[in-house]
Amino acid sequence: MAQIKNLGWRVTMAGLGINLALGILYTWSIFKMTIKDSIVAGDGLFNWSLASLNDPYAVCCLVFAFTMIFAGRVQDRLSPKITAVIGGILTGLGLIIVSFSTAWISWIIGFGILMGMGLGFGYASATPPAIKWFPPAKTGMIAGIVVAGFGLASVYIAPLAIFLIEKVGLSQAMLIFGIAFLVIVSALAQFLVNPPEGYVHPDAAQNTTSGASGSIDFEPGKMLRTATFYKLWIIFCIASGAGLMIIGGVAGMAKQGMGQMAWVVVALMAVGNASGRVIAGILSDRIGRANTLFIMLIFQSIVIFSLLFITPAQVMLLVLAAMLIGFNYGTNLSLFPSATKDFFGLKNFGVNYGLVFSAWGVGGFIFPRVSQMIVAYTNSPRMAYVLAAGLLLIGAVLALMTKAPVTETYKQPEFIATPATEKI
Repeated sequence: MAQIKNLGWRVTMAGLGINLALGILYTWSIFKMTIKDSIVAGDGLFNWSLASLNDPYAVCCLVFAFTMIFAGRVQDRLSPKITAVIGGILTGLGLIIVSFSTAWISWIIGFGILMGMGLGFGYASATPPAIKWFPPAKTGMIAGIVVAGFGLASVYIAPLAIFLIEKVGLSQAMLIFGIAFLVIVSALAQFLVNPPEGYVHPDAAQNTTSGASGSIDFEPGKMLRTATFYKLWIIFCIASGAGLMIIGGVAGMAKQGMGQMAWVVVALMAVGNASGRVIAGILSDRIGRANTLFIMLIFQSIVIFSLLFITPAQVMLLVLAAMLIGFNYGTNLSLFPSATKDFFGLKNFGVNYGLVFSAWGVGGFIFPRVSQMIVAYTNSPRMAYVLAAGLLLIGAVLALMTKAPVTETYKQPEFIATPATEKI
């Protein structure tokens, strides 16, 4: 095995690049702002109800998450390359479809269903092969780097989307994005490869105390019979839903105080989102996933609650809050795949994380939808902020009650008490 060339960093960078394309999801607030302007202006292009503005985004999140389960199985059984190509094709087709129609149902089918499926296949293909090339001690860091692309995408997609919308309109902008991302993701997919069966990183021997990843491989059915899975699922649902609620509407919030420069807030939130994934991954490798998760949940609750006291005119405070919310939200996307791998092993990681990731979709579907309804009926997001902050505190308490699954032959360390020298 020592003679096998380690392709870990090549695979990691390919996964990062794929996620930099798929992260168009986080630019939804820019698209939504354009659609809302059309509805309010009554120009006849978008004849949607204001309460349905977040529907394509919410459906996309839900489909994305549940597609991850099937896509994870494809990744485990076939290859990450095939999985990523499917993702690129579906994502591109979804965006191309919405470029030909402004009807609500077309956006549900194209942006919501097809692109959601594409994101599920593409996202499922990127992280598993990367972390398989590295020792357990670097799981958090590598997962954080790969998924950082998804969060960072808005840094370039947001201003590019504004530019294209102004020059050629929303429909043509979606057509350009669709063709470009179909080609880019399919090309980068060629660099995704799993290590050969039985491959062990040279440094792995130094981390044999890490537990599940090296000695236990849970089948999906067995994982679903553990209390740990359901606790992780509930926490992930709350943490992701609260963050996506803000991310999906931040451009509208910022536009009141920044006008056409609102994309800056979207881009800065993306920087926070991406950095949160990497920093949380590295930190959790040292102090444990749960300790990092608990800190994030409390911090996120405080920041979202602070939005009650920030007005659209307080631009700097709004920008700071957006970056912090993006940062805290981003930590989820490296902590939960790392915890899934640590608790339930690598053999079925694709489908197992797909099941855990379904919480992200449910949270992403419910929170933005409920938030938009609250805003539509109360003309204020204040109650939505209070609800999200409260649920995050409940998630933090639940994290303290979560322990690693116990088997007949091996008992893993508690989720909340992982010392720096042991990686759960």
